[in-house]
Amino acid sequence: MTVDDELRALRQPGATGGQVRHLARRGAYGGFTHGLAPGYVQGNLAVLPADLANDFLRFCQLNPKPCPLIGMSPRPGDPTVPELAADLDIRTDIPAYRVWVNGELVDEPADLSDWWRDDLVAFVLGCSFSFEEALVDDGIEIRHISCGVNVPMYRTSIPCNPAGPFAGPMVVSMRPLRPADAIRAVQITSRFPSVHGAPVHLGFPQAIGITDVTRPDYGDPVPIGDDEMPVFWACGVTPQAVIAEMRPALSITHAPGAMLVTDVRNSTLAVL
Repeated sequence: MTVDDELRALRQPGATGGQVRHLARRGAYGGFTHGLAPGYVQGNLAVLPADLANDFLRFCQLNPKPCPLIGMSPRPGDPTVPELAADLDIRTDIPAYRVWVNGELVDEPADLSDWWRDDLVAFVLGCSFSFEEALVDDGIEIRHISCGVNVPMYRTSIPCNPAGPFAGPMVVSMRPLRPADAIRAVQITSRFPSVHGAPVHLGFPQAIGITDVTRPDYGDPVPIGDDEMPVFWACGVTPQAVIAEMRPALSITHAPGAMLVTDVRNSTLAVL
């Protein structure tokens, strides 16, 4: 079976998060994870030295919309996150990583074997890819999925609540929707606070500091119809923007769109 065959199988009902992780673990896939293992929670990654972990945990607690914490290392140097999957290894199980030194991007490895240290703590934050399943099930088109590209993401003028040395702007993801679909999307995603919840802004990108919605800071542009408005959700890429502001000696994140796929079902996150 080729990798393309495996990816087609991973987009079908019955595919599991473990299958996606094992594909990444053996270095066979380094791309986007939206649409893979339907029904399973996907997460954003932030890895920091232990001396910054408590401040970052507090930052997540103060900013639950962009940084909804769903799991973390049980101790420094431990690459597992048992509450998300029994066999998870944070060093190998994400398709693509980004390594930052003093706030500068220095490497985009397929695994962290050359970078992992005994003092590192991994944080996994909820991802909007998880609530997209509920939107699709309701008949709402998700444009970046239709176009086969990564979701567009933007740095905004919305400040995060600071914690210790962590401060900076919120990053948002965008999906163009007709007004009726936007109303329904607010209702649906409000049920998923663990994966960013309801949108933080609808329409008027300039009001949150986005000067050109056709040029995202991360991800790919998508077409917006004349009868559609851009709808913006808080995004788990926010830690990358904050890290760029704070400039720690070492930090590690996922590459945008290349998420950790867990063994937790999306349905368990819904608040009914």
